Amino acid sequence: MVFVYAVLGLLILLLAGDALVKGAVNLSLRVGIPALIVSLTIVAFGTSAPELLISVQAALEGVPGIALGNVIGSNTANVLLVLGVPALITVMHTSQCDTRKSYLLMMASTVLFIALAFRGVFDWIAGLVLLTVLTLILGDAIRDALKHRREGKCDEELEEPEGADPEMRWWKICLFLALGLIGLPLGADLLVDSATEIAEMFGVPDTVIGLTLVALGTSLPELATTVMAAIRKQADVAIGNVIGSNMFNLLAIIGVASFIAPMPVDPNLLRFDIWVMLASSVLLIPFVIFKLDLNRIWGAILTSLYVGYILLVLT
Repeated sequence: MVFVYAVLGLLILLLAGDALVKGAVNLSLRVGIPALIVSLTIVAFGTSAPELLISVQAALEGVPGIALGNVIGSNTANVLLVLGVPALITVMHTSQCDTRKSYLLMMASTVLFIALAFRGVFDWIAGLVLLTVLTLILGDAIRDALKHRREGKCDEELEEPEGADPEMRWWKICLFLALGLIGLPLGADLLVDSATEIAEMFGVPDTVIGLTLVALGTSLPELATTVMAAIRKQADVAIGNVIGSNMFNLLAIIGVASFIAPMPVDPNLLRFDIWVMLASSVLLIPFVIFKLDLNRIWGAILTSLYVGYILLVLT
């Protein structure tokens, strides 16, 4: 039954996260916050809500391995699996999009995260550093978007955030918000408790469960989004989704969780998993910097690397 509870917790998290995004987006638009700002902030934070609640719950319950393992494992899965599987379906023409600036910011965030990890603990000082960097990046993104808007270059898709419905009634907005705010902590509590019990059942560290079961589960929304983007020939959306998700995982999720409770870093993460995360990020260089298309061969390579990594972690 513990596996059933884990899947149920994950399902509640994903549905509640989606409900929260819909409610927050439409509430923001109703009270007059520009759609541009909503897209860059509220949607970005809302889609990371499941991972955030898991990390906060894990920190509160004294299982930091799940919190840190979830973020490190998710970032690895985002590159190897979330980009690898769609590339098996269809070629992603990354030569047609420019995500170099975002990618460099993601790499800088990754290096900063690794440097802070070698302090041995993610405490309020590390959290303050991570959230300060996140604020600077968001501020820069908003300035760039406003500048493009003034120049008439703003992407039309940005004007209507995902989940926006100008006709949505107030009672429905309140219902979505309530479902999200109630469901997220409930799902997080259920998943963290189940994951901890699974770790004890198999005699493995909670970090391993965070790196595998929890990380894979929380990467499913990104996988679904990227598969649809690949089918629609939107390579910029696919890669942008992965880069943005990885930055938020490192800066926002660990940044917030670090203020909840100090999270000691498992030495195994420092010896192996954190470097796998960095190496997977470096693997994006040919596609982002040199504009190499993501074809089926690359898709097979990335997916195989992820499967191999999971087998190594589990053994």
